[in-house]
Amino acid sequence: MPQLPNTLEDAIAQAQVATQAALADGYTRLQVELVFPELKHMSVAEQFIPAFQAYDSRLKIFFTDAGAAALARRDWADVPFKIEDIGTARTASLESKIQPEDEIFLFVAPSSVEVPQLEKLCEYIGDRPFIILNPRLDEAGVVGIGYTARQTRERFINTIESSYYLRPVDDETGVFRCYPRQWEVWLQKSGNYEKIADLPNKPSGDELDLILAKGSQTSSDGTRTKKPGVFKSLQRFLKALSR
Repeated sequence: MPQLPNTLEDAIAQAQVATQAALADGYTRLQVELVFPELKHMSVAEQFIPAFQAYDSRLKIFFTDAGAAALARRDWADVPFKIEDIGTARTASLESKIQPEDEIFLFVAPSSVEVPQLEKLCEYIGDRPFIILNPRLDEAGVVGIGYTARQTRERFINTIESSYYLRPVDDETGVFRCYPRQWEVWLQKSGNYEKIADLPNKPSGDELDLILAKGSQTSSDGTRTKKPGVFKSLQRFLKALSR
């Protein structure tokens, strides 16, 4: 049974295994989320991509814009896979970015702004699998996102299965999902972490508040990770990486 990771490398390794398992079970629309503000998306993508090395040139990586794609081409000069950008609403032909020989796709850190183009690209992808790595699709307060755009975003997000999710709520609590397991809420008690809830779906803010309030009042059931301070140590580690 996967435990909470102690390092970023552990988390990415778990995400690779979970995503491959979901693909093997027939899921074609997946996302992986390591919800740490300090993360460098290019570095995470570089560590995550080896899970798909068997696809070789049939793998296509999408970055949010031409600048990010150009940077990736420069830094990853000898890679076998193809690198593209999602483009903008003014891009003449998104369809040309999807070729018949492409078999699997990875979108790196798309934001709410790119949802219309992302959704259109996924229509052209059809039944072929794609993975969205560290999406920022539910960002609050994005300028220009009106009611219709929010509906479009929600509709699109609801078609995607989460294969891996790790988010610290604070230094002592967190939400974790590692396919095929359910969504889990973890809480630090007496210096150790224990799982206090299993859920079929990602908990909402209010639901999470209730779970944590109840969990903090109950005694330990003995199910512990034996890895004290994992969220705190991960936060410190990622902040150090971002300097």
